[in-house]
Amino acid sequence: MNILECKNLTKAYKKNVPVLSNLNLEIPAGRIVGLLGPNGCGKSTLIKLIAGLLQPNSGEIIVGGHPVGEKSKALISYLPERTYFSSGMRVSELVKYFDEFYEDFDSERAYKLLSDLDINPKANLKTLSKGTKEKVQLILVMSRNAKLYLLDEPIAGVDPAAREYILSTIVGNYNPEASIIITTHLITDVEQVLDDFVFLGFGGTILRSGNAEEVRNESGKSLDELFKEVFRC
Repeated sequence: MNILECKNLTKAYKKNVPVLSNLNLEIPAGRIVGLLGPNGCGKSTLIKLIAGLLQPNSGEIIVGGHPVGEKSKALISYLPERTYFSSGMRVSELVKYFDEFYEDFDSERAYKLLSDLDINPKANLKTLSKGTKEKVQLILVMSRNAKLYLLDEPIAGVDPAAREYILSTIVGNYNPEASIIITTHLITDVEQVLDDFVFLGFGGTILRSGNAEEVRNESGKSLDELFKEVFRC
């Protein structure tokens, strides 16, 4: 069963200037997928459409067998590109908030991950660095037992030393029957955890997609090298 289906999806902010154009995408359960492309190609727009934060001009999105709505949103755990928490809150207060708001939230898992990254639950957010705030947000998102995780640039603001741990956290702390979509420009860092990839071009068209390992074996190139070929950068 596909956890996600996008059918003939089109989104335009300005008339006759589509950000996404008749996009078709299927993602089975149990896959980690890299949604890769240059800035402005529609990656974040697609993520927001799937999350139900934007409405398409045309087309259809199905999540876990449900059209976008209350039932589909209950299956999704979404990490936005920017942090949105109130700076006056403590980390433990955020854990409590998520625990009360989401039925599928695992507070025990959240505290374990905070401990692993040496983040004090009693700390006030305004005392934390930008990178640490992003780690907290990622921990909260990955502590839900969701069916589809949407991670928009999850390691962009994190120091290189912490990226490997965070990526292993993503892989090791989600339902294996669920799927993860990761948008990032740090392809070399994230490539190790990807099962599949999608290269999204300007205008929101899919230029290339497939199984990451198979493509590497067939081409003898990394995804980062293929990305540079496709986008001539």
